[in-house]
Amino acid sequence: MKQTPSRRTPAERQRVMALTPRERLEARWAALALTADHRCVRGPETGMAMVRGRMGGTGNAFNLGEMTLSRASVALDDGAPDGGPLGHGWVAGRDHRHAELIALVDACAQRPDWAARIDAELIDPLAASLAEGREAASRTAAATRVDFFTLVRGE
Repeated sequence: MKQTPSRRTPAERQRVMALTPRERLEARWAALALTADHRCVRGPETGMAMVRGRMGGTGNAFNLGEMTLSRASVALDDGAPDGGPLGHGWVAGRDHRHAELIALVDACAQRPDWAARIDAELIDPLAASLAEGREAASRTAAATRVDFFTLVRGE
């Protein structure tokens, strides 16, 4: 039986996992019951990253400030001659377990026999949950919207 290729890019997976709280990501990962021996190649470690911004979203770029960032890289120990797939994870803050878990999922998603399952059973539900949260926040903000208008005085 031929596996269908993954329909999500690694960057999309990374974004969804980094925005999802670690507890929810761990619960969904445990529900998949995929076991993969792995070793940390780099980190997990915490550092700083410069955040850049643009005035109005389109203007000249400027340095907004620094933020704390944790990263990790893991390799699967699956007996492959090249050392197995290498996965990377980045997350805002100091949560080393979160960064390592993202890297592990990234490495496992590079295996063709697991990629579609990871997308369907892990990433898609997490992305749907994030979308629902954004929609709820948008509805809340819209409910508090105030329209201002100016009356023109006659002469």
